[in-house]
Amino acid sequence: MPDPAHGVPLVERVLRHPATATLLDGPPMPMPPADLAAATFPSGRPLTPSLRAWLGYDTGLLARHGWFAADGTFAPRPLDRFVADELHPAWAAEFAALAERFDECFLLPGGSDSRRLLAVGAVDETGEYPVLALDFDDLPYLGLMYPGFDVYLGAAAGVLEFEFPEYTALVGHPIYSRRMREHGMRWFGGELEVQFPF
Repeated sequence: MPDPAHGVPLVERVLRHPATATLLDGPPMPMPPADLAAATFPSGRPLTPSLRAWLGYDTGLLARHGWFAADGTFAPRPLDRFVADELHPAWAAEFAALAERFDECFLLPGGSDSRRLLAVGAVDETGEYPVLALDFDDLPYLGLMYPGFDVYLGAAAGVLEFEFPEYTALVGHPIYSRRMREHGMRWFGGELEVQFPF
């Protein structure tokens, strides 16, 4: 039986949840099935199972956060350009060292002085890309926050409830720790975060 704490089953729980409508700006705008079936990121990397399930329901939420170009194709940004666009151009050069590893980034709703981003690249055991926190409150910081779009979406819709005394708190979660640690190995050389100077 599929695990309802991960992937498509978790997205299906989100779609049944009454609060999910508050994430949208009007009625859902699903991606046409033929487009969804053929969709990949510009690098050729695949959509994750949870992202594919969500886009089959709505594209509007992500479109409002710059996920798509005018022609409807995905429009990721490397991390240094993401920093320049979303936080402060003066810091972009400092993130250039990370931009090759984090070459397809997408803004997600959430945060005020910080940002949430989906980093497309290495996947965990469930086939999901991590969601990271980017923060400039003290020194520039990039770290794992959610093990995938599935868990991020569950939290955003109120299906899952977490406390975040620090961004990487889910590494101690009984369900999501394994996925967080896997992303730490693949993305941060066994760590969970990096802080300036990189």
